[in-house]
Amino acid sequence: MFELDLRSRKSIYEQIMDNLKELIMSEKLPFGTKLPSVRDLSKQISVNPNTVQKAYRELERQGYIYTQSGMGTFVADKKGIRADDAAMTKAEQGLEDAFKQLLYLGVDFDAAKDKAVEIMNRIRKEGVVI
Repeated sequence: MFELDLRSRKSIYEQIMDNLKELIMSEKLPFGTKLPSVRDLSKQISVNPNTVQKAYRELERQGYIYTQSGMGTFVADKKGIRADDAAMTKAEQGLEDAFKQLLYLGVDFDAAKDKAVEIMNRIRKEGVVI
């Protein structure tokens, strides 16, 4: 399904979440797709089941997945995803920092804006847009 980087600064559960978010947002895991059980996914990626459970719990809280008792865990409708305020602030700061970095490299404002739009269009083309 995906790989984890054990040397990453990100925790394992955050990497699991990021990988699943990417698969969901790119519709490689479309709405209604049944996810592996916590136990099965933990075996597939060789991590503790509690780590997978933590990732699933947080993804469910954010609206990416839902659990049906006795049936399993499924990909939710993307319209139900709730942006986490802290994560949104962090993402906005990252965008601001990246844009400033372009300016600090000597790229003029309009060229930096064009580069940002080019990147956004590439992301849209890759199918990561709701």
